[in-house]
Amino acid sequence: MPSISTVTITLLAALSSVGNAALSRVTDFGSNPTKLEMNIWVPSKLATKPAIILALHTCGGTGEAYSSMTKYGTSADQKGFIVIFPTTKKDSNCWEVNTTKGLSREAGGDNQGLANMIKYTIQKYDADASKVFVTGASSGCMMTNVMMATYPDLFAAASCYSGVAAGCLAGSPGASPGSADPTCANGKVIKSAEEWTRTAKAMYPGYNGTYPRLATWHGVADNLVFYPNFGEQLKQWSGLLGVSFTRNETNKPQSGYTKMIYGDGTKLVGYSAAGVGHIVPVHPTDDLAWFGL
Repeated sequence: MPSISTVTITLLAALSSVGNAALSRVTDFGSNPTKLEMNIWVPSKLATKPAIILALHTCGGTGEAYSSMTKYGTSADQKGFIVIFPTTKKDSNCWEVNTTKGLSREAGGDNQGLANMIKYTIQKYDADASKVFVTGASSGCMMTNVMMATYPDLFAAASCYSGVAAGCLAGSPGASPGSADPTCANGKVIKSAEEWTRTAKAMYPGYNGTYPRLATWHGVADNLVFYPNFGEQLKQWSGLLGVSFTRNETNKPQSGYTKMIYGDGTKLVGYSAAGVGHIVPVHPTDDLAWFGL
């Protein structure tokens, strides 16, 4: 797996040092087996039964840095929803998307701690459990896919940028650019939609409910998490959501992007970004529209 550039590390370190007065730290939100940090953005004018967004940072990042990079908090102040910006501090601050416990429900992985953050927030702020969403970039997108597979009952919809299908890194010795088996990131883990569906369903055996809607974005020129991973995500979620590819819309939402629509476009869409590397810039307006916020 290629190394994260020095420029990227420097940028993420600088962003991590940017304080944000609207964020507060929660130290006791329930079981936290991997010692994650919970940062929460609660607007001063909270909506009645507010929605929740779980926003997951990149490798090398932090929740505080991701709040600065994405500006979801600004939208939260305007619309009255809550944003959780967690931090993982292991494996170069990359999310646990490779281990058996991390790819299982209630088994002691990062995903369990993240789920407990959501449950805590729903209870404390009387939030709307039907309006919980997850998003992330790079490692955060990988974890978004895992959260959708292991806790599908918690989320209504998801968006993510530059990630891989749930289970792509299964069995890898690590999940960071320096520790992972490079096969997944290099776009060499290729499965059928049926195989990817079985992979995800094995993470929560016996679940017969619906899976979250997904909008996923990827740069064609990504040379860290290579572009074939975009197609593998779409195969996995087309199988889980029971929709097939129907059409492309060019230059959506902007020039050089192609919107790939599955079914009627309400359950699964992909955005292919020509000439864009790693990472596709976050599109918060499109994310919030996808979430119905």
